[in-house]
Amino acid sequence: MGDLAELGAAALDLLLGGCCVGCDRPGSALCANCERAVHGRPFRAVPSPRPAGLPDPVAVAEYEGAVRAVLVAYKEESVYSLARPLGAALATSVCAVVVGAAGRLRPGRPLLLVGPPSSPATNRRRGQDPLQRVVRRCTATLTRAGVPAATAGVLARSRRVADQAGLSATERAANLADAFAVRRRAAGRVAGVSVVVVDDIITTGATAAETVRALAAAGADVLGVAVVAATRRR
Repeated sequence: MGDLAELGAAALDLLLGGCCVGCDRPGSALCANCERAVHGRPFRAVPSPRPAGLPDPVAVAEYEGAVRAVLVAYKEESVYSLARPLGAALATSVCAVVVGAAGRLRPGRPLLLVGPPSSPATNRRRGQDPLQRVVRRCTATLTRAGVPAATAGVLARSRRVADQAGLSATERAANLADAFAVRRRAAGRVAGVSVVVVDDIITTGATAAETVRALAAAGADVLGVAVVAATRRR
């Protein structure tokens, strides 16, 4: 179903005449220049202040300009064709995490990519879980490159949390403290498994830190955190 939606979006671009969501250049939904901006070289994207327990996150772009426009178009405007380049960018971040955790990847078992549990209300509003679509593309890219990977929605929200918008870094950390947990039926899928926490954007790092905590509490070997873009902390 996801592939059909992406193919349909690409076909509409061709038939109706689209433009790049990053720079408005006539053509496809993502021009070559903006794709290079989204898929840059991996770098450490450590928030300041760093939440307790957060490994060094890896990103390939800063969340500004064309990159911000691309992610907003994908998540809020359902430009499904962007899932493929965003998944490829995320795969580069994941590879950097794996290289940095040399020797910890368990041979013979696929790397498990886990994102934070999304809000059902947000998914209903958007009509999709945008992160999972990107993560599926990421796992396919990694597997083709010789890094067997899988993804699973093993986390759930264990309590209600407030909207993060407008909260400071300290407030976000308090809002999310002990808010995630591994689903009971999924406990056997994460214990002793090499996991990379993935997301599209990292800002304060509170969501990533809570995701890491919940997975580690269930016995997962969390190798690190990989994202597409990071908000520059000023």
